[in-house]
Amino acid sequence: MLVSMLLEDMLADFGCSVVGPAPNLSEAMPLARDAAIDAAVLDVNLGGDPIFPVADALKARGVPYVFASGYGQSGLSDAHRGVPVLQKPFRQADLERALMGLGL
Repeated sequence: MLVSMLLEDMLADFGCSVVGPAPNLSEAMPLARDAAIDAAVLDVNLGGDPIFPVADALKARGVPYVFASGYGQSGLSDAHRGVPVLQKPFRQADLERALMGLGL
C-alpha cells in the first residue's frame, strides 16, 4: 500500500485524477472494464495474482497502460511482451517518461 500511495502522490503532482488503487483482481477488474480511465499503471503482481487479466480488459477497451515490475520485460507473460515496463524501484521522472511514452 505504501508504494501505491507514493504512486498516487506522483500522479497527483502531474495533475492526474487517480482511479483506484485496487488491491486485488476482484476490485481491479470492474475498474478495468467500466471506469473512465485515460491510462493505467499496473503492478505485475497484484496481491499475489498476475495482473494480466486486467491488462487484457484495458487493451480490449483501447486504454493504454504500463506495467510496474522489478523483473522488467522478463516478468511479463509472452502475450504482454513489448508493453512498456517501469522498472521498480522507479522515480517520478521515470513515471513521467513512461506516461509520455503512452501519448499522455
